[in-house]
Amino acid sequence: MASVKDLKKKIKSTKGTLKITTAMKLVSAAKLARAQHAITSTRPYAEELENTIRTVSALATSYKHSYLQPTDNKKSILLVISSDRGLCGSYNSQLGKKVKSFLNENTNEEMKVLFIGKKVKELVRKEVKNEGKQYKFKKAEPTYVEIKDIADELANLFSTGEVGKVYIAYNQFKSAISFISTVKQVLPIALDQTVQEKLKSEIPFDFKYDPSPEAILDVLIPEAFRTTVYTSVLDSNAAEHGSRMSSMDSASKNCKSAIKSLTIEMNKIRQEDITTELIEVVSGAESLNA
Repeated sequence: MASVKDLKKKIKSTKGTLKITTAMKLVSAAKLARAQHAITSTRPYAEELENTIRTVSALATSYKHSYLQPTDNKKSILLVISSDRGLCGSYNSQLGKKVKSFLNENTNEEMKVLFIGKKVKELVRKEVKNEGKQYKFKKAEPTYVEIKDIADELANLFSTGEVGKVYIAYNQFKSAISFISTVKQVLPIALDQTVQEKLKSEIPFDFKYDPSPEAILDVLIPEAFRTTVYTSVLDSNAAEHGSRMSSMDSASKNCKSAIKSLTIEMNKIRQEDITTELIEVVSGAESLNA
């Protein structure tokens, strides 16, 4: 049975842990607010850009772009976006399971795996046959310029025929306590033919373009790809901070519960000790009076 001294040490240690988890929760909450604003303000632009590409490409029926053309090349690239730090609940483990499942289901492709963040890299190392580089950034959260450079590098590998497909694995942010581990194909860009046919019938094609639809698409399609990669990184950042905030909140509650239980146990031992001492005093007094 633990002594009062041992329980005091445990309570003190747990209170120290509580301070740390509470501080981490507050920091993650502040970072989540910024990350959530970044992704929610970027998504409308990305969606409108995609809609514009659909509309203009429906007009330019004979238009072809290297980003849109499927190939028979079996070489592929998978970019995995995870975190460099732990203590964020199931954020990395769920994405790791998704990546493992994806690799096992696509063994017919010669997959090269690149990484942003190291945690999932550590989890899937056994399943990865061809491991590529891990991207490093100047700060914890990369800038658009840094992500644009990565996107252009991947696009160049696809355009030159070195790879036939490009995938991104990331956690899609839904709310502060919810995310979806996702693997999606980003190259070649697939334009839904059904949607394009619907646009042809609904939109009166009396628009005037300056420059031509082809010139517009030459600019918009690469920009759409860069935006897709960037929003994936923003999604991952927001999901990481939300998951860490939720995890630290649970840890803080567990610490408070442990402190309460330890305090009750310590008080019981104290009460037992006091009762024992009183019985000894009374017994001694009675023996003197006998």
